[in-house]
Amino acid sequence: MAETLSRPRFGQAREPKTPVNPGRGLAFVVDFVAASHIRSALFLTIVGLLFFLPGFFNIPPIDRDEARFAQATKQMVETGDFVDIRFQDEVRYKKPVGIYWLQAAAVETASSLGLPRAQIRIWLYRVPSLIGAIGAVLLTYWTALAFVSRRGAVLAALMMCSSVLLGVEARLAKTDAMLLLTVIAAMGALARVYLSWQRSGNLERQSWISPAIFWTALAGGILLKGPLILMFVGLAIGTVAVLDRSAAWLRRLQPVWGLMWMLVLVMPWFVAIFLRAGDTFFTDSIGGDMLSKLAAQESHGAPPGTYFLLFWITFWPGAPLAGLAAPAVWRERRQPEVRFLLAWLIPSWIVFELVLTKLPHYVLPLYPPIAILSVWALERRLLSISWLRKGTAWWFAIPAITLVLAIIATITLTRQPVFLAWPFAAAALISGLFAWWLYDDGNAERSLLNAVMAALFLSASVYGIIVAALTPLFPSPEVARALRNVVCVGPKVAAAGYHEPSLVFMTGTSTLLTDGAGAADFLGHGSCRFALVESRSERAFAQRAEAIGLRYNVATRIDGYNFSQGKTISIAIFRSEGTR
Repeated sequence: MAETLSRPRFGQAREPKTPVNPGRGLAFVVDFVAASHIRSALFLTIVGLLFFLPGFFNIPPIDRDEARFAQATKQMVETGDFVDIRFQDEVRYKKPVGIYWLQAAAVETASSLGLPRAQIRIWLYRVPSLIGAIGAVLLTYWTALAFVSRRGAVLAALMMCSSVLLGVEARLAKTDAMLLLTVIAAMGALARVYLSWQRSGNLERQSWISPAIFWTALAGGILLKGPLILMFVGLAIGTVAVLDRSAAWLRRLQPVWGLMWMLVLVMPWFVAIFLRAGDTFFTDSIGGDMLSKLAAQESHGAPPGTYFLLFWITFWPGAPLAGLAAPAVWRERRQPEVRFLLAWLIPSWIVFELVLTKLPHYVLPLYPPIAILSVWALERRLLSISWLRKGTAWWFAIPAITLVLAIIATITLTRQPVFLAWPFAAAALISGLFAWWLYDDGNAERSLLNAVMAALFLSASVYGIIVAALTPLFPSPEVARALRNVVCVGPKVAAAGYHEPSLVFMTGTSTLLTDGAGAADFLGHGSCRFALVESRSERAFAQRAEAIGLRYNVATRIDGYNFSQGKTISIAIFRSEGTR
């Protein structure tokens, strides 16, 4: 190994030495897989599974969005009605039907293969999100090939794969991972059309493949989350057209045929739901859901700049590299490749910052251009060597802070030290420390690879061990487990004071959500009935039971924490006398 100069630290003098480089082996792996597209795709798929599978099967349903999506899909499977969307008896018209169909397909496939109790296995409803996350990683690689080398495309895909936010969405049975897939597919196809025009300068029609991917992805995005994908695409096209003073290249998208194809894909369900519910879906989804977000009526309001602050955590470990690349990217903003990626990123980011309702996952479709731009700057050795390099400490700080908080939370809630997580925690800290230590303009790539390893160990420890051990945070599965031990056939359930969607998903669609008095009345109307009464509703339950002469027993009591409401809970399971 050639003699190199180490960067001075803590006042040490600069002196020649041969350092131990923990990133070199990882760089050799990237060299090997980047030799072909097949190797790259297989490698990224395996890495995606390593990142996303810890905790995938054993983390219980998460309140509230995941449980609501899963329960609505469960009711589709139970009723055989794949047009209407309902949570119990209430219509759920906030989003189109796409994700419910994908989840239902996963559940029905598992059921046909003989998997017992498939309808209440939450991981089956997460399968589309897992597929969407891995697909998004592969499509990031495909999109990046239009801008950087094959090796750079692998690095950009690894940045997406290891990002905190995508790791969360891959484990949640909702729309965002699949929406990300459709957005990347549409923007990747659009990038190829645009850059082909920039390089050739003519308007001849190119291959039909990119237009077909573009319009099909738009249709998929609309069926998943309505017009949101049109915003990403439309703002990018409009920005590029204004900067170029031309939109002639759009003719290469074959808009007439493409629009017709998109309508063929999306219109059948929209017509079906209109025939079923009239204009209720459109008024609820656009007027009730979308416009309420603009006005911050969903209690998730936050000031502009929130997404910028969250970015340094949610895009970790890629965030420090993105910060180091930002000055060079802005200097080179007139280059067509950079212009397109910035057009994908900046206008939509500004919109989200201005919208009053803010949730971290809204900006997830804007992370791929950040990853590609970061690698673009890395390949050209344009990363900042100014004070921004101090931000590389973030590669070590995030796993350190996260793991300390996670272990403290686990010990506090479960009184267990979770020793199994500690080796993974140590590995994450060491890898993060190496990433920080290695960084300079010459070792930036190996720093990133060590940071990705830190993220992998962090994922294994937090999702695979720590979160799964936090059983007090998930009282609904404990309630369902208690009810499965009853002797009577076909138990009926009412809940008072604890109305989380996960409870309905775990205990059955017919679960009655009521108050303490209503639970007492329910218990008195027959045998094989159980009342789940949270401690704050027990007084009302007892008073009504006394008034109607109800005789009951306490089957068991479950203590836990309702993180949706941020309070401790204690649920008593009451049964009518004589019920076992």
